[in-house]
Amino acid sequence: MSGHSKWATIKHKKARTDAARGKAFSKLIREITTAARTGGGDPDSNPRLRTAIDSAKGINMPADNIDRAVKKGTGELPGVSYEEVTYEGYGAGGIAVLVKALTDNKNRSTAEVRHVFDKYGGSMGAAGCVAWQFKPRGLIVIPKDKSDEDTVLTVALEAGADDVQTDDTAFSVVTSPGSFEAVKQQLKDAGVGWLSAELTQIASNTVPVDEKDARRVLKLIEMLEELDEVQQVFANFDIPDEVLEKVSSE
Repeated sequence: MSGHSKWATIKHKKARTDAARGKAFSKLIREITTAARTGGGDPDSNPRLRTAIDSAKGINMPADNIDRAVKKGTGELPGVSYEEVTYEGYGAGGIAVLVKALTDNKNRSTAEVRHVFDKYGGSMGAAGCVAWQFKPRGLIVIPKDKSDEDTVLTVALEAGADDVQTDDTAFSVVTSPGSFEAVKQQLKDAGVGWLSAELTQIASNTVPVDEKDARRVLKLIEMLEELDEVQQVFANFDIPDEVLEKVSSE
């Protein structure tokens, strides 16, 4: 996971702009609506919905927006029904890329995702070509100025986390999907604040990426994430921190 928590920090800083926050609102509204449609409108009994609502509150989405999104999912208000689609492919340097989307027009979404892959040095692959390299995990990224290592290790591992990794800027708490909510709650109860907390996909192996390919890799991921219907993008790149910092600031 080298570089991934630092990349999460960089993305979080970029997301502070009004335009980026508006796009994040749109993506989370889709996720809240879909979560409510598939698992019901009660976040206490629907972990996916609870996670989406927590993420929405984390970027200061108004409560009315959240409530309307839930009601659209449960059918109390009219709304669009989204289909969950997964795309797979490769980026520069042979990295594996997994893309999760929510769309009301699969043909349009597929064409847009393929265009981005082609434009930024990647290629779309057949279903199953890279998904086997990723495993569903919970990931909580905690900046080092939010807590100390002993507290994070003790609370997270006692709550059922699988691993706690550290780099220069953050702790990365890795959990199984089933223990994600319990670990998050225990950290919250202990007063530990986090940068991001999400159900994600973590690669079982990583591919080293040099500076030349790093630019194309990060541009590919950034432009995929810019697509309205793309919810999450996962990749198995391993970019050295100093390269990541340099390329991201250009």
